[in-house]
Amino acid sequence: MIGAAFVLLLVMLVLSLPVAAVLALTGYILSENYAFFPMTGAAGELAWNSSEDFILIAAPMFIMMGELMHRSGVSGRLFNALTPWFARLPGRLMHTNIAASAVFAATSGSSIATAATIGTVAIPNMDKGGYNRPLFLGSIAAGGTLGILIPPSINMIIYAVLTDTSVADLYAAGFIPGFLLATLFSGIVLALVLWRPHWGGPKVVETSLWPARIKGLPHLLPPLGLFTIVVGSIYAGLATPTEAAALGLIATVLLVALNGKLTLPVLLTAFEGTVRTTCMIMLIVIAAFFLNFVMVSIGLVGAVTDAVLSLGWPPLGMLLAIVVFYLLLGCFMETLSMMIATTPIIVPVVVGLGYSPVWWGVVFVILIEAALITPPVGMNLYVVQAVRKGGGAFTDLFKGAAPFLVAMLIMIGLLITFPQLALWLPTIVNPKTGG
Repeated sequence: MIGAAFVLLLVMLVLSLPVAAVLALTGYILSENYAFFPMTGAAGELAWNSSEDFILIAAPMFIMMGELMHRSGVSGRLFNALTPWFARLPGRLMHTNIAASAVFAATSGSSIATAATIGTVAIPNMDKGGYNRPLFLGSIAAGGTLGILIPPSINMIIYAVLTDTSVADLYAAGFIPGFLLATLFSGIVLALVLWRPHWGGPKVVETSLWPARIKGLPHLLPPLGLFTIVVGSIYAGLATPTEAAALGLIATVLLVALNGKLTLPVLLTAFEGTVRTTCMIMLIVIAAFFLNFVMVSIGLVGAVTDAVLSLGWPPLGMLLAIVVFYLLLGCFMETLSMMIATTPIIVPVVVGLGYSPVWWGVVFVILIEAALITPPVGMNLYVVQAVRKGGGAFTDLFKGAAPFLVAMLIMIGLLITFPQLALWLPTIVNPKTGG
C-alpha cells in the first residue's frame, strides 16, 4: 500500500500532470483499491470544509499585497533606499539584493513574487557594476526564498491548515530564523568576495554616504509599516491573522494610491494575478484534503508512521534522513505540491519522534526554500532567468545558488542544535507552545 501510493504520485508527477489532478487521482485510485467503501462520495463535503477555513482567506489578501507592491514602484524605491547602507561592504549590491528581499518578503509572503520583483530592479545593475554574474543572480534567487520564511508567509498558512497548528506561533517561530538566514546569505557573499575581490563590483569613491542614506529613509517606511500593521496587530491581540491580512491589504491600497499608482490597469492586472494564484493554491489544497482523508481512512498514514518508528533509529538519525529525503525530493518536485502531498504523512512521524510541529514547520519551510533554488525544478531559478533581460546561460543560476544552499543547510543545523531559535518567540507570545 505504501509503495503503491508512492509510485502513483511519482509516475503522475513525472508525466507532468497538474498537481491538483495528481493528488485527486491518487486519492481516487487508493480509495477504489484499498478502502472498504468508495470515499468519493465525501469529496463534495471535503471540498467545502477545506475551502471554508477562515484562515485561508488571508492567502489571497497577502497575494494581492505582493501584486500591488510589485506593480506600484515601491520595490524600486526600496532597493534604491537600501543601496547606500551596503555601499562600503564588499559585494555592495548583492547585500542590497538580500536585504531588499528580506524587507519585501515581510509584505508579500511569496518567494516567487519576491524574486521577480527584486530581480527586475536589481539585474540591470549587474553588468554595469561589473559583478560576478552567477553570484549576483544567486543572491536574488536565494534572497527571494525568504518570502516564505519571514512572516507573513502564505506557505505557513497552508502548513497551519494542514497540521492544525497556530499561524501566530508559526509566524513568531519564523521571525528569528528568517532574518538569521538573511544574515547567513550576506555572510556567504562577504566571504566569497573577500576570497575573490573582483567578484564584488566597483569600489565606492564617495566621501560620505550619510546624505543618501538619510534621503532614502522615507522609502523604507512603507514596507516596514506594512509589516508592523500585519504582524504587530496579530501579536498585540488586535486582529486574527486573517483580519491582519485585511488590514495589510487596505494599507497597501492606500499606499499605492498615495504614490499615484492606483490606476485601473494596475488594479486589473493585480486582480488577475491574485485570482490565478489563489485558484491554483485552492485546487491543490482541496485535492490534498481528499487525498489525506483517503490515506487516513485506509490506514496509510498510520502504516507509514509505524514503519518509520519501527526502524529503531534514534530521533536525530531519523530527522536527518527526513531532511535528506526532502533535499532530494525538492530537486524533482514543485514546492507547493511537495509541501501539501507530504505534510500529512511526515508531520505525524516528526511529532512521533518528539519534535514540535511548530519547530518542524520552520525547518520544513527552509527545506522548501532549498527546493526553490535546486535544479532542475527550482522555481526561483526560472523566475530570475525570466526577468534577466538579454538572456544568458542558465547554468549561471545553478552555480550562483549553490553557496546559498550551503547557508540553508547551516541554518537547519543551527535549528537542530538550538531549537529555541525557532521556539523562543512563540513561547513568549503563547506560553502553551511546546518545545
